[in-house]
Amino acid sequence: RDVRDRLVAELLGIAPPGVPELASPSVLVARDLAPADTAGLDPAKVLALVTEEGGPTSHTAILARALGIPAVVAVRGLLSWDAQALAVDGDAGTVEIADPSAPVVTATKAQLADWNGTGATSDGHRVKVYGNVGSPADAQAAADAGAEGVGLFRTEFCYLDASDEPSVAEQRAAYTAVLSPFRGKPVIVRTLDAGADKPLAFLSPEAEPNPALGVRGLRVAFDRPEVLDRQLEAIAGAAEDSGAEVSVMAPMVATVEEAAWFAERVRAAGIARAGVMIEIPAAALSAREILEAVDFVSVGTNDLAQYTFAADRQLGAVAKLNDPWQPGLLRLLKLIGDAAKATGKPAGVCGEAAADPRLALVLTGLGLTSLSMNAPAIRTVGASLATATLAECEALAEAASATSDPAAARAAARP
Repeated sequence: RDVRDRLVAELLGIAPPGVPELASPSVLVARDLAPADTAGLDPAKVLALVTEEGGPTSHTAILARALGIPAVVAVRGLLSWDAQALAVDGDAGTVEIADPSAPVVTATKAQLADWNGTGATSDGHRVKVYGNVGSPADAQAAADAGAEGVGLFRTEFCYLDASDEPSVAEQRAAYTAVLSPFRGKPVIVRTLDAGADKPLAFLSPEAEPNPALGVRGLRVAFDRPEVLDRQLEAIAGAAEDSGAEVSVMAPMVATVEEAAWFAERVRAAGIARAGVMIEIPAAALSAREILEAVDFVSVGTNDLAQYTFAADRQLGAVAKLNDPWQPGLLRLLKLIGDAAKATGKPAGVCGEAAADPRLALVLTGLGLTSLSMNAPAIRTVGASLATATLAECEALAEAASATSDPAAARAAARP
């Protein structure tokens, strides 16, 4: 729709839709923003972003976090407010009408965080703090923020503008550029997560009545295994070129059989460590058996919440169901943490839940072993982990999981 509106504006010779030029630093209020609008925001001018629609794990919200802009979404009735100024707390998710004559105050936890660069609780229990990246600029930002490695490299960003499948050499060069800032450090590369909201022209996907439940992620590779094999060849070459310690994981895995099929192809490509993402409730319920077939798992909490609560992550009307503090979601995460302990293998989180500094303590208490997030949250989460012992994290996790709604879970996890 955004592209359509821009084309129509061009044909009519009128100003394209989007964010107007801001004369001074402001809180930006909108019904919703297209991801292209969000990606182009200037953090020096946009102090905060508030929308009436959208969800906390929509791509607009994720882009806002990547830019370090506090954002609150799905504020019902927002556009009917009579306000000249707003006070926005992106961490708490609150928006209040403010006094326009009051001085402008801005602060981010990243600016306030004091972290020594090693992810660990106060009693030394290691929880590695990684970055989520999708481009060379993302990778450099994560390295500059002190990330101990990369927990999620979204490779589909190398494909999105391609009408034909990039060659192995082209892919290898693109991946090397992203991996290079992490020479000697762990990087988890996610194989192509095409389909649903990320269609790729060269795969010629057929129209589906419900793409989120259709052929996406690893399911594409079942029909086109040669695409996966070429990507694995390029990843192996990029690992050699960059010197990064590369592992590979597959998205949208539902069963043990799928996990084992993927791991076999990864090892055949000469890559030592194979893992899968847990984004489907069935995979969470089979986490122990899946971990026996692969070397690690990583939880995509955005999609895991979407599929657990049958709530579209882009839709503001059901945004509350996609709250990562939902006790039902926390209980699923505990199953995964317990499976990691039982098998002695790592289980990380690379969804948006990992960027919440308080929830990071709960995730640690649930047994997750690494947390991966966009660069602006890295120092904040690292500093938060250092404020509590493992036993305190476990107590917070137990208290939050025992509640009946997200608000109660947040309250139970307060210091």
